[in-house]
Amino acid sequence: QVQLVESGGDSVESGGSLNLSCATSGDVFSSYYMGWFRQVPGKEREAVATIGNGFTLYGDSVRGRFTAVRDRAKNILYLRMTNLKPGDTAMYYCTADNRARTHGSLRTYYISPAAYTFWGQGTQVTVSS
Repeated sequence: QVQLVESGGDSVESGGSLNLSCATSGDVFSSYYMGWFRQVPGKEREAVATIGNGFTLYGDSVRGRFTAVRDRAKNILYLRMTNLKPGDTAMYYCTADNRARTHGSLRTYYISPAAYTFWGQGTQVTVSS
């Protein structure tokens, strides 16, 4: 059973920063590709950052402001968020999978929620103007 536990969500003002954490087991951390997605009610889940063997991909709306970092000593995937905007308000989910890519380009595959089987419960980020 793959467990992903997110933390760090909070309410901040526009322009502020937050760090999200996703803790998991060492087996998952070392052999799975992982990512952060976000979702607001009524909209599809959106890729924020995905990180795998030799690549890190970012969603267009967060590139340059968010950074995904793996701490291999602690088995934690971080999402460091800066210059937050009201449009970043969402539930943020950590996700992981280990299936081989079978179609599409690297980017189109790994930014799709369909590439991931295991999801955490989510942590809420709210950005006020």
